[in-house]
Amino acid sequence: MKRRDFLKLSAISVGGTLTLTTLPGMALGQSPIRLKYDSYVTEHASPSVLDKWFLDELVKRTNGAIEVDFYWAQSLNQAGAHLNAIRNGISEVSLISPGYYQSDLPVTRGLEWYYKMNRADALLKVCRDVYQRYEPLQQEWESRHKSKVLYWTNWYYCPLITREPIQSIVDLRGKRIRGYGVGTDVVESLGGRAIPMAAPEVYSALERGVLDGAYGFDFITAISYALHEAAPYITEIGAGPHGPSATVIGIDVWNRLPDDIKQVMQTLADEIYSGKYREIYASIAEDRVRKAMAEGAQFSTWDQQQIETARDMVQPEQVNQWVNTVARNAGIDGDEMQQIIDDAIAEHDASGDLETPYEIYQRIS
Repeated sequence: MKRRDFLKLSAISVGGTLTLTTLPGMALGQSPIRLKYDSYVTEHASPSVLDKWFLDELVKRTNGAIEVDFYWAQSLNQAGAHLNAIRNGISEVSLISPGYYQSDLPVTRGLEWYYKMNRADALLKVCRDVYQRYEPLQQEWESRHKSKVLYWTNWYYCPLITREPIQSIVDLRGKRIRGYGVGTDVVESLGGRAIPMAAPEVYSALERGVLDGAYGFDFITAISYALHEAAPYITEIGAGPHGPSATVIGIDVWNRLPDDIKQVMQTLADEIYSGKYREIYASIAEDRVRKAMAEGAQFSTWDQQQIETARDMVQPEQVNQWVNTVARNAGIDGDEMQQIIDDAIAEHDASGDLETPYEIYQRIS
């Protein structure tokens, strides 16, 4: 499809970005639509690689009708400010990790739990289905925060990363562990001391001994941040996929886009759900496992009995806590949402096969 096929509408420049209009006298043939992509993490973090693929393909498949300016690692907005930036038109596309917006996204918090499913490449399909089937979730993003979810993603798997070996639940007791989102609940339920901390601060905290370890920090990004240098023990505790997140576009920006461009975006999102996520993450994860092994990281796993004990300590209490407090206070039927989630898990989890870091380690060692 040729670029001019995407550029039939006119445009005016508003705040440095081209805003679509129907003014007949202003040809757009010389001016692409520019979008600012804004992320709080580096371009090497795992969701960043997926987002970069999506946006690069968008530019390519629209023959340059869309251009993207990338702002990585809080270069445009600080961590925790990106949802407001989208809502207020400061940026057009952003990665939103709900753990940083727990009071702003109470419905979305119902998607964040551990010890309920097994595969990361199934979790994003679960989130997609719930977004489509549960209206309060869609309204939270599109009405309250003026954000259209382009696609759901997640932060792969998050093994426990520690300065010293943690071979059992008993070993975790009293340890100071960085937590993210409801990962803090997991740490506390298993007897650790959860310490919320933004991702860029974790390495120095581990290095100085302020933290004993990190949880809720996905493996791919952890190795990119070199956490294994300060905390070389990487332990699979069987909690399943981590950190459901969304890559969003401002709803007003979305509504102004030509239908042709919207269709390209939808096609790309479908490709992510149908295998591109798995393809990208599998390649990066193996690379990071090999890097960590070469640099002295030690991989291990809790035995199945420890994993089952941990599951019983976390669930169903973690979900019930959200239903009885967060959902109730937000005026939504939490039980209804969790039933939709359970149905989606039953539909998708068994079809996922993206390996955990420990499974990759077993295969290549």
